[in-house]
Amino acid sequence: MTIRPAPARLLPWAGPDGKPCYLVGDGTGYVSRVADDIERVQLHMADEILGHAADLLADHKAGTRELRYLARGLSDALRDVRRVAESRGARLSPS
Repeated sequence: MTIRPAPARLLPWAGPDGKPCYLVGDGTGYVSRVADDIERVQLHMADEILGHAADLLADHKAGTRELRYLARGLSDALRDVRRVAESRGARLSPS
């Protein structure tokens, strides 16, 4: 039986050049814990902005400036959540 190494983990941040950062390891080290914490914060922030979006979209007096700001925040949150999903999906064991 061949033991497969764990896949490299896509980290929730990019390098200085904007390229993805990866971590190779068993998922128990310091950098893994920092990545877990950052992902937790990113998911919480995405949840928060969804709540703000519902409120703002219900306000028919909301102006262009507010809606653009909301769209920027939603775009950032979606990018973060997508990266978390990619990272976690890549680490699922094949069935």
